Amino acid sequence: MALLGMKDVCVGFGGPLLLDKVNVQIERGERVALLGRNGSGKTTLLRMMNGDIVPDAGTISHKQGLTTALLTQEIPQQAAGVIYDIVTEGLGKSKHLLSRYHQISSQLAEKGDKTQMAELDRLQQALDAAEGWEMHRRVENIISHMRLNPDAEFDRLSAGLKRRVLLARALVSEPDILLLDEPTNHMDIEVIFLMEELLAGYTGTFIMVTHDRVLVQKLARRILEIDRGRLSSWSCDYKTFLERKAAFLESEQEQWARFDKKLAREETWIRQGIKARRTRNEGRVTKLTKMRESRRQRREQIGAVRLRTPEAKISGNLVIEAKGVSFSYDDRPLIDNFSCTIMRGDRVGIIGPNGSGKTTLLRLLLSELTPRSGSMRHGTNLQIVYFDQLRAQLDEEKTVQQNVAGGNDLVSINGRQCHIIGYLQNFLFTPERSRTQVKLISGGERNRLLLARLFTQPINLLVMDEPTNDLDIETLELLEELLLDFSGTLLLVSHDRAFLNNVVTSNLVLEGEGVVTEYIGGYDDWLTQLQVSKPDRKEKVNRKEEKQRKQSSRPRKLTFKEERELETLPQHIEALEKEQQQLFAAMADPDFFKQEGSTIVKAKNRLAVVEKELEAAYERWQTLEEIKTSRTD
Repeated sequence: MALLGMKDVCVGFGGPLLLDKVNVQIERGERVALLGRNGSGKTTLLRMMNGDIVPDAGTISHKQGLTTALLTQEIPQQAAGVIYDIVTEGLGKSKHLLSRYHQISSQLAEKGDKTQMAELDRLQQALDAAEGWEMHRRVENIISHMRLNPDAEFDRLSAGLKRRVLLARALVSEPDILLLDEPTNHMDIEVIFLMEELLAGYTGTFIMVTHDRVLVQKLARRILEIDRGRLSSWSCDYKTFLERKAAFLESEQEQWARFDKKLAREETWIRQGIKARRTRNEGRVTKLTKMRESRRQRREQIGAVRLRTPEAKISGNLVIEAKGVSFSYDDRPLIDNFSCTIMRGDRVGIIGPNGSGKTTLLRLLLSELTPRSGSMRHGTNLQIVYFDQLRAQLDEEKTVQQNVAGGNDLVSINGRQCHIIGYLQNFLFTPERSRTQVKLISGGERNRLLLARLFTQPINLLVMDEPTNDLDIETLELLEELLLDFSGTLLLVSHDRAFLNNVVTSNLVLEGEGVVTEYIGGYDDWLTQLQVSKPDRKEKVNRKEEKQRKQSSRPRKLTFKEERELETLPQHIEALEKEQQQLFAAMADPDFFKQEGSTIVKAKNRLAVVEKELEAAYERWQTLEEIKTSRTD
């Protein structure tokens, strides 16, 4: 039986149905990419699978006991607390016990205060009763794998780190179906690698909505596409899907052309011959009526976004020159002795981990920040337009139309007056959508709106900070074409590997401790040069991580929490061994298998759990003993 099935599901929010008689089945172990244009219903479909939305018509069936977890596109505003607490929320059961245990253990480790030992003992007993230790280990493992600090406050994290925490929360529950809505948004390339590795080894089912073409090609084994309200399934990888989809669209256009030709012929026949043959041809008239209705209901493909940048005066040949520039926050060096020359027509990518200083480097290059040392020089006739990744330039209370043209009906493009409604249609905003408040439109639509707003201004230096977030793949490819045709200079911060490969001519890479190095070519060219000049990529790209690894390799002292754990582990192991022997003895009794089937299954399952816990307990005891021994040697 399929894990989840949809039959003739319909959903609409006014106008044409967003999803029109959708049919799909999701099987165990599938790796699915859900594709479609912005606003086509991808997020709505995920939310229906997660049980958050009920369809207007049709049925959704689930395998009994099915569990799902959804990583949403937007960061929940109500999420608060330390990272451990946020991740633990994914478990549901025993989450409060685990959070309180972690809190008390952290306080004891820091202060050595034993006044809370009684509560800690009570929590340990409660966790034993609820089989909470396995969940505790699961939480710690996923936090460690995602390179997170369990005691860091969630609301103080960057957008990328928050997405990492929310992904960990979804993964820790080990759902039957993992639903990922734009999982790479705001994540740096290193973390995307981590997520790829994790999902590549994930044994459950996952469905992801993403604009990251590299991620889709690497992981997806099935493509679901929403197009004009219909859901189609393609059992292949992304590259094969593109080839088959192109052939399908070509065939569809040929069929429609033949249909339209036949309809025109029938219309002519009706007008010329119906009076003479009214009685004998009523069937043909009825057939024509059905053809007219079929043509009326046809949903044409959504048009492509028509992007073009307004022409500006040509800048000077030199655009930006930096010499020995350094900058720091709170004595932490973000940029150290950085020099570069950017010439007219250069398309420069900026790459680095979250928090490494990419946006700071941009602001230094634009002279919005004053360097601590060194100099920054700009060329002549620069007309700069800045695309902000947080879309702070948009007023959410105003309409789409007002954000572009204020209260005016006309907007000037290259010196020519254009009606705002017509201009916004180039960016796929219908007249009705143009009058919608920004707070009610999707993330992808907001990015298109910001592009529409920015492209009303003359540009010869275009600065883009994460422009690909939330854009559908087709619009992304059109934006690539626009940037390739752009005659000015481009500064681009992006984590999208395919986008960097297709657009930039060089990359400035923040490698840690203030080091910024320039590499010629796209993203893959950077990796190739690293392999030649710096074989150990991780060691050189992030020197801070190397320092942390060296520190962690030195002998260290057990924390109070670990000492307490080491003291209790022998008793825990002894109890597990005793239970294991009792189960073995029970199963050796000939009468054991004469009991009810459910009792036998329960005992076998419990034995498997005990053996797994025993193995983990021995491994943990050995690890802690080694730490203790290495400290005393």
